[in-house]
Amino acid sequence: MRNSAPALYAKAAFSAYRRTPPAVGRAFRRLDGRLVFVLGCPRSGTTFLAGRIGSLSGFADIGEVHPLKAAIPELVRIDRAEAALRLQRILGLVRRLGAVGDLRAVEQTPESVFLLEPLAIAFPQARFLHLVRDGRDAVTSLLEQGWLSAGREGRDDAGAAYGPEARFWVEPGREAEFAAASDARRAAWAWRRYVSAGLAAEAPLLEVRYERMVSAPEEVAREIAAFLAAPGDELAAALADAHEDSVGRFRRDLSPAQLAEVEAETGPLLAELGYV
Repeated sequence: MRNSAPALYAKAAFSAYRRTPPAVGRAFRRLDGRLVFVLGCPRSGTTFLAGRIGSLSGFADIGEVHPLKAAIPELVRIDRAEAALRLQRILGLVRRLGAVGDLRAVEQTPESVFLLEPLAIAFPQARFLHLVRDGRDAVTSLLEQGWLSAGREGRDDAGAAYGPEARFWVEPGREAEFAAASDARRAAWAWRRYVSAGLAAEAPLLEVRYERMVSAPEEVAREIAAFLAAPGDELAAALADAHEDSVGRFRRDLSPAQLAEVEAETGPLLAELGYV
C-alpha cells in the first residue's frame, strides 16, 4: 500500500487510534464481525437501502468507504488471501476511527461487488446484499449523473477520474472500445459488469430486486431482516418511503437510439433477469 490513498488513510487512522484515551480505545476494539455489505451497480438503490439498514437499532451506516473504493482496482488483481488481509486492515481502521464500536457496520461501496470472495474470507460472519435494478433504469440514472460521459471532468471522492476512460472492470483488451463507445453504451456496459460480478460470485448473498423493494417494501423488509437477523418491524418502517416513480423511467427519458444502444449491450442479461 506504499504511497497509496488507503495507506495514507490507514496511517492517519492508526495514529489517531493510538492517541485515543484508553477507555475509548477499548470500546473501539469491540468491533462486530457481522458487517453488512450492500452491493450493486451505482444508481441501483444501494445508498437508499444501506442507509435504511444503517438506521436500525444495533447498526451503523458507514457509507462508501473512500480508502476501500480507492484500493479496489489494485485489490481485484492480487491474491485473494492478501486482498482479504488488506480489507481487514482498511475496514478495521475505518471503523475504529469512526467510533463504530460494537455496532454492525453497513458498507455500501458499489465496487465491492468485484471483491465478494476476498470480503467473505476477511469477514466470515458478514452478510451480503446484491441489489439488482432494471439496467435500462440504472443507465438512465447514470446518464443523468454523467460519471462516465465524454467531456465530464473532475474526480470522485476516492480520487478516480470521471469521463470515458476505461475502469478496472472493463474486460482486458477492450479499453479503447469502451472509451470510444457512446455515453449510453458505456453506462450499459457498467451495469452489465457490476451485475454479472454479483451473479457469478461464490459468496453467500441475498439478491434484492429494486423494483420489488419499492412495490412490496414490507415483504422485502421481512426477507432482509431474516437474512440479517435484524429487527423486521423497524426495517419495514424504514423502507416504507421507497417510491415507485423511478421504475420504468427509461421509457420517458431514453431516446430510441439510446435504448437501442443499451439493449444491444445488455440484452441477454436483461432477458436472463426477466426484465425483457
